[in-house]
Amino acid sequence: MREGIRDKVAIIGTGVTKFGEHWDKSAGDLIVDAVHAACGEANVDLKRDVEAIWASTLYYWSGMSGWIAADPLRFYGKPVTRVENQCASGMDAVRNAAYAVAAGAYDIVVACGVEKLLDQGGRGLSQEIVHTHPVLAWQSAPAYFAPCAVSAFKEWGWSREDLARVAVKNHHNGAKHPKAHFQMEITAEMVLKAPMVAYPLGLFDCCGLSEGAAAVVLTRPDIARSLVGDSYASIKALALAVETQWPYFRPDWTGLALPANVKAAQMAYREAGITNPRRELDFAVVHDCFTITELLIYQDLGLCPPGEATELVKSGVTAIDGEFPVNPDGGLKCFGHPVGATGVRMVAELTKQVLGKAEGYQVKDANIGLAHNLGGPQAIASVAIVGKPD
Repeated sequence: MREGIRDKVAIIGTGVTKFGEHWDKSAGDLIVDAVHAACGEANVDLKRDVEAIWASTLYYWSGMSGWIAADPLRFYGKPVTRVENQCASGMDAVRNAAYAVAAGAYDIVVACGVEKLLDQGGRGLSQEIVHTHPVLAWQSAPAYFAPCAVSAFKEWGWSREDLARVAVKNHHNGAKHPKAHFQMEITAEMVLKAPMVAYPLGLFDCCGLSEGAAAVVLTRPDIARSLVGDSYASIKALALAVETQWPYFRPDWTGLALPANVKAAQMAYREAGITNPRRELDFAVVHDCFTITELLIYQDLGLCPPGEATELVKSGVTAIDGEFPVNPDGGLKCFGHPVGATGVRMVAELTKQVLGKAEGYQVKDANIGLAHNLGGPQAIASVAIVGKPD
């Protein structure tokens, strides 16, 4: 593998709006709030110091082209790039920005993301922007992941009770986070009795729609020290894997493992020099768009062998006070999923955790953590590993 970006890029500022219903704000308002918060934390002046911006969004009504950030921020005459890679858009924006710094093209850049969804009408993520195939049909997001749960039930004997434990864990964590959309604890009984969305996924097995924005400021470590001293986090790895957008029509599809997850994780581990993620990482923030997804992610990331993910939750390993906390912030289950913002917010959460400045639950002795973003019909995966500087 060629030389990567390990410890070549520092995160010196983060900004995250509250995720939720923002009827009184536009996408531009939200991105302004997030970017200015990140620049303030980084001790940089947006127009004077920042040399380029990568901004992620999925839907055209949230913003098009570089104007998504340039116009609301009045950031003109410099590079501004819109990044779209389905639900992995946010982390891909961070990846693009980080590689620009690592390559020496820029000294200080911003990666940000935003999405406005709730004022468009309809239920669930809109499929309007998807170019449909004349034969192969698109489905709703729950319909993509429900068959995975059915397969896991049959193959490993998992149950709806196993899924419910994931939702209960994440809502317990998210109830404490001031930026989360859904700040309430739930019980397994509530999960099991909730209305069915796509069997076996009920209402509390699915993450909600939300709106929000997030931003991070990236630079080289030497510049980071001059701006914020030791109060910065170091990127250890950033990986991206893209598979077919039609996974269900592949003869080898089982729904028991998501190839993009596996490949992105393997690339990230190689770059970060990690051989045993369960032992060498301290926590993870993963793309729990559905409860079944979080369980499959455990296995795809190599945290446990296939079929054993439910035991990690049942035994408390992934609880906030467990051996390996997963989604200490409450995950997508509590933040919702404003698509373009989610991956950026995850990287911001990693940064806060390793600096000991988490806004919700703080993971004990958090030195290095992983974030995972999953896009499309299980087809695009991004993995970021962030830790304290070596």
